[in-house]
Formats: sequence, C-alpha cells, structure tokens
Amino acid sequence: MSTDTSFIDVQDKVLMAGLIDPHVHINEPGRTDWEGFDSATKAAIAGGLTTLVDMPLNSSPVTTSVAAFNQKILATQHQLHSNCGFWGGLVPGNENEVEGLIAAGVLGFKAFLTHSGIDEFPNVIEADLKKTMPVIAKHKMPLLVHCELESPVLSNIPASNPQSYQAYLASRPKEWEDNAISLMIKLCAEYNCRVHIVHLSSASALQQIQQAKEKGLPLTVETGQHYLYFNAEDIQNSKTAFKCAPPIREKLNNDLLWEALKTGIIDFVATDHSPAPPSIKELASGDFKKAWGGISSVQFALPVLWTAARKRNIDITAIAKWLSEKPAILAGKSSTKGKIAVGFDADLIVWDPDTSFVVNTNMIQHKHKITPYLNEQLFGQVEQTWLGGVKVFDHGNFTQTNRGKIILR
Repeated sequence: MSTDTSFIDVQDKVLMAGLIDPHVHINEPGRTDWEGFDSATKAAIAGGLTTLVDMPLNSSPVTTSVAAFNQKILATQHQLHSNCGFWGGLVPGNENEVEGLIAAGVLGFKAFLTHSGIDEFPNVIEADLKKTMPVIAKHKMPLLVHCELESPVLSNIPASNPQSYQAYLASRPKEWEDNAISLMIKLCAEYNCRVHIVHLSSASALQQIQQAKEKGLPLTVETGQHYLYFNAEDIQNSKTAFKCAPPIREKLNNDLLWEALKTGIIDFVATDHSPAPPSIKELASGDFKKAWGGISSVQFALPVLWTAARKRNIDITAIAKWLSEKPAILAGKSSTKGKIAVGFDADLIVWDPDTSFVVNTNMIQHKHKITPYLNEQLFGQVEQTWLGGVKVFDHGNFTQTNRGKIILR
C-alpha cells in the first residue's frame, strides 16, 4: 500500500505532548524591557513549552479591562513563537469589566490578596471577591489567587540586614499563605466557584486543601519548580535571583510539597516566570527588601522538574501529567491540548531524559540572563518542539518562527 506519510524515528527519546505553563509573566505591552512576547515565547519553544498563559499584572496597562486586553492582543502580532492565552485581572472596582473580559476570550481571572508589586494592580479583599465570584462561577471559569494575607507584625525585613535570605524568609511566614487559603476555601464553598491556588509554598496548608478536595470543592493547586528544586538552607545571602513570593522554604517543608504532588493534593507545577532587569533584581546590592520578586525559568521548566523528580524515582508519565495534562484542564483546553490522542492538536516535544547540560548564559532565550538555575547541571534535554504538526525547534535551532496562535476561551 502506498502512502505519502513520512515517518520520523525518535529512537529511544521521549515523545510527549507539548508542555503548558499557565503561570507566566510576559510583561508586554509596557514593560518589554523586562520581557516580551518575542523573547518569552522563544524561550518557551526552546524548553518544549508549546502553550503559555500570560498573567495580567506586569503589562502596562494591566489586563483589567477589555480595552487593555485588546491592547495586549495587538502587541502579540508577529511575536508569538508558542501558543499563548491570557488571564484577566481582578482588582478593586473592576467588577463591571468581568463579563466583557469573559466575552473577549480570557481563560479565567487572577487576583492578589496582598500587594502584587505593581501599584496599578492592587490586591482585592473579601468584599471585592464576593462581587465577582458569582459571575465567574456562572461561567464555570477559574479564579486564580495569590494567597498571602499579611500580618503587619512580621512583614518587615530588618533594616540592619537586608541581604539576609533568612530574614526575607521570616518576613513572609507560612501563616500568610495558610490564612489566605482558608479564606479562599470558604469562598469556594460559598459560591461553588472554581478556585486555583497559585505557587503554593507552605506545606502547612496541605491538610486544609486535602479536606476541601475530599468534600468535592472545585479547588485546584499548583506549586513551582523552584519550591521543589531549591531549599532555603542552601540559598546564600545577597543572592536575589532566588527572591520570589511566597519564598522558597526549608527542605522539610519542600519534601512535603513533593509528597502532596505525588498523591494529587497538588495538581501540577508551573514556573511563575517573572523576569526583571538586573537593576530591579538588585543583583549589585543583594538587597532582598528592594529586589523584584520573581524567578526567571520558563525555558527550564521541564529539565528542572525532571532533574529533581528522577532523584525521587518518579517516572516520566508523572511529568507529562504535571506539565501537560493537568495545566490544560485549568486553561479549559483539555479536549485539544495536553495529551497525544486522536483529535488533539499536534503540539509535541522530543526530549532525552538521560542527557544533562549545565545552564549557561549563551543558551538562555529570556530577555535577561538572570536565573537561579545558572550553572546548575540539569537532566532532560529538549531536542525538538512541534507546534500544530510543524517542527519549530530542532537541536538548539529555531526552524520556524511566528507559528504560535492566540488561545481564547
């Protein structure tokens, strides 16, 4: 029988559905000196991520209105090398924009319970959420929440030691997360609204999360690669590339996050890629109090997680679930993305789980070469990335560009 189908033998390499990262700060328009669609989506493709979902707060204007969302869509033109969807933002006073943003195609909404770091994106309080959660629930969309509720007694890094990582860690205690998560579980139950807790770092919140899930509440949780790879005990003073919020905690805490991920209490892993220029990261001063909080890492989502997972004898099928299948569900694209199956988009990656490499500045596609993974030896080399059946990355080279599509609800 004749056929014009060509076959590609990937031999003993892993063929997997393209990775999906639903927690990325691309920062365009308005802060393209921090990152941008061109650099962020190239970094994604180089790392095997075929779909990103952009956060609403670091662009200017912030994505809290239909007009701002339209500006963001316009900014993507001729710059999307991976697929990209968008979260809308919830801030005090924008409840009248929610229905319009849903109609415009956002995949869900993001809110902060503490200062976001961006003055144009202030945090909400319970009263604000009570205005918007019924609308979000009606449309069966997810509400993503940065869960920290500040305690003023503990909120300051001592002025005498701003370079101390341990002082920074103590300034954002687990209780902040635990109390915020308790509030969101209560509201999740009250409104039957899908609630997604982003970048969980406090293991002491796991019990209440498990209990909420056992009750059948529509609650999901992600943690970040950095909470699973690094431990607070190993972070040196002044190393502000490690600053993020919530902070990277101690090994005992992070071991518990691993157990919760393996048992399904935590649903998946996302990078929270949040880059900034060297001056804003305070690399020269090492001042944790002033430094922007964000880990640059989207290109290394797969090898970082795999390097840590293989030490725990976790198999590759779990990686596929945590980086492809489960994130697709959050983004509302579980019928077309996140699996290799009939009817699904041909977003694919080929990677070698046994090949290691050392992260260096020459390979980094992010706009700034700042990452705590610099000089780390990682396992899991991405060899090829395919987008919609087209090979866009091959052994370190971009073979096709501008193949990404805008992902709308």
